[in-house]
Amino acid sequence: MNYCVTDIHLSIQTQGGVGKTTTSVNLSASLALSGSNVLLIDLDPQGNATMGSGVDKSAIEQSVYDWLVHAVALPTVTRRCQAGYDLMPGGADLTAAEIELMTQTRREFRMRDRLALDARAYDYVLIDCPPSLNILTLNALIAAHSVLIPMQCEYFALEGLSSLLETIEGVRSKANPSLLIEGLLRTMYDPRNSLTQDVSRQLIKHFGDQVFRTVIPRNVRLAEAPSHGLPVILYDRHSRGAVAYMALAGEIRRRLSGSPS
Repeated sequence: MNYCVTDIHLSIQTQGGVGKTTTSVNLSASLALSGSNVLLIDLDPQGNATMGSGVDKSAIEQSVYDWLVHAVALPTVTRRCQAGYDLMPGGADLTAAEIELMTQTRREFRMRDRLALDARAYDYVLIDCPPSLNILTLNALIAAHSVLIPMQCEYFALEGLSSLLETIEGVRSKANPSLLIEGLLRTMYDPRNSLTQDVSRQLIKHFGDQVFRTVIPRNVRLAEAPSHGLPVILYDRHSRGAVAYMALAGEIRRRLSGSPS
């Protein structure tokens, strides 16, 4: 992001299997390669964003768990990834974090309090959320300025979206009144599929400008990249997936700067 926006916390939230982690990793890489200081926080106990960033989750000594629960300093925990963004790795120990946070005061605000101290050096902080609602997800939503929602253009996805929007509204009314929906991102998009086009039209009809113009296509190179521990822009920068995520990064930058899309 060439213009400087300080400390934008973007929570990437939805159920699993629709491109949540793929978007977290590739958007982080695209923003970083565009000149922004980016931090990606892997808050999902599966640790897929960590592995997809080229970091072995089984070999890390300290993770987001240590930063969030035990207040370990952020520079001690983060790793600089090949694409130029900083990663706060996650893994199975986040399951223990869920339990330990339940005994702490201000447990829902733990991440917001920690980011207020530690994240000032970053233009963007992206949080890859767990696929289900728990204390970690709640921490992310309370800390975030906005939520990006990746979703496939399928009818069942519309049902899941309704539930997620209710959760966001609940967080907004009780704990984070400034929380915004950054946008809905259509992923695994196949324009040849009539159902995809039908659901896409419904999304645009109901949500208008909240639907990103950029769509993320089904793309073999995009699917292959995580197994090599690379964002797709480093794996194959000419692929349709890489081009799409660079376009998404540009669209987000323009939205946040107030420039026309």
